[in-house]
Amino acid sequence: MASTIFIPRLSRPVSLCLQRRAASNSSKRNRNKRDRNKPKKKKQRPDFIQHDLKKAEQFALCDAMRYIRAFEVGQSPTSSKYDLSVRLRSPRNGPVVRNRLRLPHPVDTSIRIAVICRPDSRAAAQAARAGACLVGEDNIIDAVKDGRIEFDRCLCHIDSVSKLNKAGLGKILGPRGLMPSVKLGTVVRDVSGSVKAMVGGSEYREKLAVVRLAVGQLGFTPEEMQRNIKTFMDGLKKDLAQMSDRVDKQIHEVVGKNRGTAPSVD
Repeated sequence: MASTIFIPRLSRPVSLCLQRRAASNSSKRNRNKRDRNKPKKKKQRPDFIQHDLKKAEQFALCDAMRYIRAFEVGQSPTSSKYDLSVRLRSPRNGPVVRNRLRLPHPVDTSIRIAVICRPDSRAAAQAARAGACLVGEDNIIDAVKDGRIEFDRCLCHIDSVSKLNKAGLGKILGPRGLMPSVKLGTVVRDVSGSVKAMVGGSEYREKLAVVRLAVGQLGFTPEEMQRNIKTFMDGLKKDLAQMSDRVDKQIHEVVGKNRGTAPSVD
Protein backbone atom coordinates (compact mmCIF):
# COMPACT_ATOMS: atom_id res chain seq x y z
CA MET A 1 0.00 0.00 0.00
CA ALA A 2 1.48 3.32 -1.11
CA SER A 3 1.88 5.93 1.58
CA THR A 4 1.63 9.71 1.08
CA ILE A 5 4.61 11.71 2.22
CA PHE A 6 3.89 15.30 3.35
CA ILE A 7 6.73 17.77 2.93
CA PRO A 8 6.77 20.42 5.68
CA ARG A 9 6.62 24.03 4.56
CA LEU A 10 10.14 24.78 5.76
CA SER A 11 11.55 21.78 3.90
CA ARG A 12 9.93 22.51 0.50
CA PRO A 13 12.26 23.00 -2.45
CA VAL A 14 13.76 26.46 -2.69
CA SER A 15 12.90 26.72 -6.37
CA LEU A 16 9.16 26.31 -5.62
CA CYS A 17 9.23 29.11 -3.03
CA LEU A 18 11.09 31.41 -5.41
CA GLN A 19 8.55 30.78 -8.17
CA ARG A 20 5.63 31.65 -5.92
CA ARG A 21 7.37 34.78 -4.66
CA ALA A 22 8.11 35.94 -8.20
CA ALA A 23 4.49 35.39 -9.24
CA SER A 24 3.28 37.37 -6.24
CA ASN A 25 5.64 40.27 -6.99
CA SER A 26 4.58 40.27 -10.65
CA SER A 27 0.91 40.44 -9.65
CA LYS A 28 1.60 43.38 -7.35
CA ARG A 29 3.50 45.23 -10.10
CA ASN A 30 0.65 44.74 -12.57
CA ARG A 31 -1.89 45.94 -10.02
CA ASN A 32 0.16 49.06 -9.22
CA LYS A 33 0.54 49.76 -12.93
CA ARG A 34 -3.23 49.58 -13.45
CA ASP A 35 -3.78 51.92 -10.51
CA ARG A 36 -1.36 54.45 -11.96
CA ASN A 37 -3.11 54.39 -15.35
CA LYS A 38 -6.53 55.07 -13.83
CA PRO A 39 -7.62 58.71 -14.21
CA LYS A 40 -7.48 60.46 -10.89
CA LYS A 41 -10.78 61.72 -9.57
CA LYS A 42 -10.89 65.47 -9.19
CA LYS A 43 -11.87 66.67 -5.79
CA GLN A 44 -15.19 68.49 -5.91
CA ARG A 45 -15.15 72.07 -4.73
CA PRO A 46 -17.15 72.70 -1.55
CA ASP A 47 -18.75 75.73 -3.21
CA PHE A 48 -19.51 77.05 -6.70
CA ILE A 49 -16.97 79.01 -8.74
CA GLN A 50 -17.46 82.77 -8.50
CA HIS A 51 -16.07 85.03 -11.21
CA ASP A 52 -14.23 88.24 -10.48
CA LEU A 53 -16.69 91.08 -11.18
CA LYS A 54 -13.95 93.72 -11.33
CA LYS A 55 -13.30 92.79 -14.95
CA ALA A 56 -16.99 92.61 -15.91
CA GLU A 57 -18.75 95.57 -17.46
CA GLN A 58 -21.53 96.64 -15.10
CA PHE A 59 -24.51 98.94 -15.56
CA ALA A 60 -27.00 100.69 -13.38
CA LEU A 61 -30.54 99.30 -13.55
CA CYS A 62 -32.00 101.99 -15.84
CA ASP A 63 -29.00 101.92 -18.19
CA ALA A 64 -29.13 98.12 -18.43
CA MET A 65 -32.83 98.28 -19.33
CA ARG A 66 -32.19 100.82 -22.10
CA TYR A 67 -29.53 98.61 -23.66
CA ILE A 68 -31.75 95.51 -23.49
CA ARG A 69 -34.80 97.29 -24.94
CA ALA A 70 -32.70 98.58 -27.84
CA PHE A 71 -32.42 94.99 -29.14
CA GLU A 72 -36.20 94.59 -29.21
CA VAL A 73 -37.28 97.50 -31.40
CA GLY A 74 -40.32 96.56 -33.48
CA GLN A 75 -41.32 93.58 -31.33
CA SER A 76 -44.74 93.10 -29.73
CA PRO A 77 -44.94 94.63 -26.23
CA THR A 78 -45.87 91.21 -24.76
CA SER A 79 -43.59 89.05 -26.92
CA SER A 80 -40.40 89.45 -24.90
CA LYS A 81 -39.83 88.79 -21.23
CA TYR A 82 -36.91 89.95 -19.16
CA ASP A 83 -35.31 87.56 -16.71
CA LEU A 84 -33.29 88.48 -13.67
CA SER A 85 -30.61 85.95 -12.70
CA VAL A 86 -29.15 86.25 -9.20
CA ARG A 87 -25.93 84.33 -8.62
CA LEU A 88 -25.32 83.38 -4.99
CA ARG A 89 -22.21 82.66 -2.98
CA SER A 90 -23.41 79.34 -1.68
CA PRO A 91 -21.99 75.96 -0.61
CA ARG A 92 -22.54 73.14 -3.08
CA ASN A 93 -24.43 70.89 -0.68
CA GLY A 94 -27.20 72.38 1.39
CA PRO A 95 -30.75 73.74 1.31
CA VAL A 96 -31.86 75.76 -1.70
CA VAL A 97 -33.91 78.94 -1.90
CA ARG A 98 -37.48 78.43 -3.10
CA ASN A 99 -40.53 80.64 -2.77
CA ARG A 100 -43.48 82.24 -4.53
CA LEU A 101 -44.44 85.90 -4.71
CA ARG A 102 -46.77 88.25 -6.52
CA LEU A 103 -45.07 91.04 -8.40
CA PRO A 104 -46.65 94.51 -8.46
CA HIS A 105 -46.91 94.15 -12.25
CA PRO A 106 -47.49 90.47 -13.18
CA VAL A 107 -45.44 89.22 -16.11
CA ASP A 108 -47.43 86.11 -17.01
CA THR A 109 -51.17 86.22 -16.41
CA SER A 110 -52.00 83.15 -18.50
CA ILE A 111 -51.16 80.59 -15.82
CA ARG A 112 -53.48 77.58 -15.80
CA ILE A 113 -54.46 76.58 -12.28
CA ALA A 114 -55.95 73.24 -11.24
CA VAL A 115 -57.75 72.86 -7.91
CA ILE A 116 -58.22 69.40 -6.42
CA CYS A 117 -61.37 69.46 -4.32
CA ARG A 118 -64.76 67.79 -4.17
CA PRO A 119 -66.67 68.79 -7.31
CA ASP A 120 -69.94 69.35 -5.45
CA SER A 121 -68.40 71.39 -2.66
CA ARG A 122 -68.47 75.11 -1.99
CA ALA A 123 -64.73 75.26 -2.58
CA ALA A 124 -65.21 73.99 -6.15
CA ALA A 125 -67.63 76.79 -6.97
CA GLN A 126 -65.30 79.37 -5.43
CA ALA A 127 -62.30 78.03 -7.38
CA ALA A 128 -64.20 78.21 -10.67
CA ARG A 129 -65.29 81.81 -10.01
CA ALA A 130 -61.73 82.78 -9.06
CA GLY A 131 -60.38 81.61 -12.41
CA ALA A 132 -59.23 77.99 -11.99
CA CYS A 133 -59.16 76.11 -15.31
CA LEU A 134 -59.62 72.63 -13.76
CA VAL A 135 -61.70 71.79 -10.69
CA GLY A 136 -62.47 68.37 -9.23
CA GLU A 137 -60.90 65.24 -7.81
CA ASP A 138 -61.20 62.09 -9.91
CA ASN A 139 -61.10 63.91 -13.24
CA ILE A 140 -57.79 65.64 -12.41
CA ILE A 141 -56.24 62.53 -10.82
CA ASP A 142 -57.18 60.32 -13.80
CA ALA A 143 -55.87 62.91 -16.28
CA VAL A 144 -52.50 63.11 -14.49
CA LYS A 145 -52.18 59.31 -14.42
CA ASP A 146 -52.87 59.26 -18.17
CA GLY A 147 -50.09 61.81 -18.72
CA ARG A 148 -52.38 64.74 -19.47
CA ILE A 149 -51.06 67.57 -17.29
CA GLU A 150 -53.00 70.53 -18.61
CA PHE A 151 -52.14 73.04 -15.90
CA ASP A 152 -49.19 75.10 -14.69
CA ARG A 153 -50.04 75.25 -10.97
CA CYS A 154 -51.90 72.86 -8.71
CA LEU A 155 -53.76 73.56 -5.47
CA CYS A 156 -55.41 71.04 -3.19
CA HIS A 157 -58.16 71.69 -0.66
CA ILE A 158 -57.31 70.41 2.78
CA ASP A 159 -60.27 67.98 2.72
CA SER A 160 -58.92 66.26 -0.42
CA VAL A 161 -55.33 65.72 0.77
CA SER A 162 -55.91 62.10 1.84
CA LYS A 163 -57.35 61.19 -1.56
CA LEU A 164 -54.48 62.94 -3.32
CA ASN A 165 -51.90 60.99 -1.29
CA LYS A 166 -53.65 57.66 -1.91
CA ALA A 167 -53.60 58.34 -5.65
CA GLY A 168 -49.78 58.40 -5.57
CA LEU A 169 -49.30 61.37 -7.88
CA GLY A 170 -46.08 62.46 -6.19
CA LYS A 171 -43.90 60.52 -8.66
CA ILE A 172 -45.52 62.37 -11.56
CA LEU A 173 -46.14 65.86 -10.19
CA GLY A 174 -43.18 66.02 -7.79
CA PRO A 175 -40.37 66.25 -10.41
CA ARG A 176 -42.36 68.97 -12.18
CA GLY A 177 -42.79 71.01 -9.01
CA LEU A 178 -46.58 70.66 -9.19
CA MET A 179 -47.29 68.39 -6.22
CA PRO A 180 -49.36 70.29 -3.62
CA SER A 181 -47.76 70.48 -0.18
CA VAL A 182 -48.30 72.32 3.08
CA LYS A 183 -44.72 73.58 3.04
CA LEU A 184 -45.20 75.36 -0.28
CA GLY A 185 -48.60 76.72 0.70
CA THR A 186 -50.44 74.82 -2.03
CA VAL A 187 -52.57 72.79 0.38
CA VAL A 188 -55.13 75.41 1.32
CA ARG A 189 -58.44 75.98 2.98
CA ASP A 190 -59.29 79.31 1.31
CA VAL A 191 -59.34 78.18 -2.32
CA SER A 192 -60.69 81.42 -3.76
CA GLY A 193 -58.04 83.62 -2.16
CA SER A 194 -55.24 81.24 -3.12
CA VAL A 195 -56.30 81.11 -6.76
CA LYS A 196 -56.56 84.90 -6.98
CA ALA A 197 -53.13 85.28 -5.38
CA MET A 198 -51.62 82.72 -7.75
CA VAL A 199 -52.98 84.32 -10.92
CA GLY A 200 -50.11 86.48 -12.03
CA GLY A 201 -47.88 85.07 -9.27
CA SER A 202 -44.30 84.00 -9.86
CA GLU A 203 -42.20 81.18 -8.43
CA TYR A 204 -38.44 81.01 -8.16
CA ARG A 205 -36.07 78.26 -7.12
CA GLU A 206 -32.32 78.12 -6.74
CA LYS A 207 -30.46 75.85 -9.17
CA LEU A 208 -26.67 75.58 -9.19
CA ALA A 209 -26.46 78.68 -6.98
CA VAL A 210 -28.54 80.77 -9.42
CA VAL A 211 -32.08 82.08 -8.87
CA ARG A 212 -34.00 83.19 -11.98
CA LEU A 213 -37.29 85.03 -12.32
CA ALA A 214 -39.12 86.80 -15.15
CA VAL A 215 -39.50 90.41 -14.02
CA GLY A 216 -40.93 92.24 -17.01
CA GLN A 217 -42.08 92.47 -20.61
CA LEU A 218 -41.05 94.72 -23.45
CA GLY A 219 -44.09 96.95 -22.86
CA PHE A 220 -43.22 97.63 -19.22
CA THR A 221 -42.00 101.10 -18.30
CA PRO A 222 -38.69 101.49 -16.43
CA GLU A 223 -40.64 102.36 -13.28
CA GLU A 224 -42.73 99.15 -13.51
CA MET A 225 -39.60 97.05 -14.06
CA GLN A 226 -37.91 98.76 -11.15
CA ARG A 227 -40.81 98.00 -8.80
CA ASN A 228 -40.85 94.35 -9.89
CA ILE A 229 -37.11 93.97 -9.43
CA LYS A 230 -37.21 95.62 -6.01
CA THR A 231 -40.05 93.31 -4.89
CA PHE A 232 -38.14 90.25 -6.09
CA MET A 233 -34.82 91.28 -4.53
CA ASP A 234 -36.47 92.19 -1.21
CA GLY A 235 -38.20 88.81 -1.12
CA LEU A 236 -35.00 86.96 -2.00
CA LYS A 237 -33.00 88.80 0.67
CA LYS A 238 -35.68 87.91 3.22
CA ASP A 239 -35.43 84.23 2.23
CA LEU A 240 -31.64 84.30 2.58
CA ALA A 241 -31.91 85.91 6.02
CA GLN A 242 -34.31 83.20 7.19
CA MET A 243 -31.80 80.52 6.11
CA SER A 244 -28.81 82.17 7.78
CA ASP A 245 -28.99 79.88 10.81
CA ARG A 246 -28.61 76.78 8.57
CA VAL A 247 -26.40 77.94 5.70
CA ASP A 248 -24.54 81.08 4.64
CA LYS A 249 -25.83 82.39 1.29
CA GLN A 250 -25.00 85.81 -0.10
CA ILE A 251 -25.79 87.63 -3.33
CA HIS A 252 -22.77 87.72 -5.63
CA GLU A 253 -24.06 89.05 -8.96
CA VAL A 254 -27.33 90.19 -10.57
CA VAL A 255 -27.71 89.79 -14.32
CA GLY A 256 -30.59 90.99 -16.51
CA LYS A 257 -31.10 88.82 -19.57
CA ASN A 258 -33.17 88.75 -22.73
CA ARG A 259 -32.42 86.88 -25.97
CA GLY A 260 -28.70 86.65 -25.50
CA THR A 261 -28.08 90.08 -23.97
CA ALA A 262 -26.76 89.81 -20.45
CA PRO A 263 -25.55 93.06 -18.91
CA SER A 264 -24.50 92.75 -15.30
CA VAL A 265 -26.72 94.96 -13.14
CA ASP A 266 -24.92 96.92 -10.45
